[in-house]
Amino acid sequence: MTENAPRLATGARRPWLIVNPRSGGGKASRFRIAERARTLGAQVYLIDHSLRQDLATVARRAVDDGADLLGVAGGDGTQALVAEVAAQCGLPFVVIPAGTRNHFAMDLGLDREDPSAALEALTDGVELRVDLGYAGERVFVNNVSFGAYAALVHDPAYRDDKLGTAARVLPEFLARHEGPELVVRTGLLTVHGPDAVLVSNNPYQLDDPVGLGRRAHLDSGLLGVLAARAETPADAARPRGGRPHGLTRLATPDDVVVHADVPVLPAGLDGEAVSLPAPVRCRISPRALRVWVPRPRSDAGRAGRPPGRPAKRWVG
Repeated sequence: MTENAPRLATGARRPWLIVNPRSGGGKASRFRIAERARTLGAQVYLIDHSLRQDLATVARRAVDDGADLLGVAGGDGTQALVAEVAAQCGLPFVVIPAGTRNHFAMDLGLDREDPSAALEALTDGVELRVDLGYAGERVFVNNVSFGAYAALVHDPAYRDDKLGTAARVLPEFLARHEGPELVVRTGLLTVHGPDAVLVSNNPYQLDDPVGLGRRAHLDSGLLGVLAARAETPADAARPRGGRPHGLTRLATPDDVVVHADVPVLPAGLDGEAVSLPAPVRCRISPRALRVWVPRPRSDAGRAGRPPGRPAKRWVG
């Protein structure tokens, strides 16, 4: 067995699950996630949206009380908050895809149409080791975005149709986006003045110019970088080959530093609007997270790629 091959997961004695009842239009409620999790022996914490809650602190208190597995039924932003605690404590983590898009779950090979199926990881699962991305001190499981990419997060239509909205309005955002002047540096590469920047936890596939689709691996130890620049409104309105004009693509094990001419930089972190102190240093923490997934999975092998097949480093 290779170092990162899927391993049988031993049963957790005190699994603990955060459930967001509003995420994905109430998906957790429709699939009775809380009830089914309790039947499997998990302690469930239901998010009360009428209260201001720090979910990372809630998760740490659960660990202090003896939780030996953490999980989330919700969207990617909530997944990232609790995954950071699980990684810090060396505990396994379970992803229940109860959000709207569930990109992290998709690349783990989980069934996004039936989030309750992911609960099988508690009793019949395998453990994978996957990477985590960091933007400053904040963890991201998918990506962190700046400039026009970050501005997309604030578009109301984007919340309901992320892929369609991004493909439709990204050229317009690039053409009219006015924001901080950005400079991206990683290794020997410097990109001056990009209008949109996206740094991902493992690179997106080459045929995905917007950076919101699939990643071939979650354990390559590489950050993906997309930096797009629209030199004129006409350039932005006529993407070349379906891509924004002036697109730089990179996969790198090096830190990626995003500089700005402002002290605090608006960003999108796993689809959530945040503000980060500039410059923002992004890094990858290889195989930092122990993820339990059901056995068998609907898309087996996506995150559990044999590590003997190295991911390619590419620039385009």
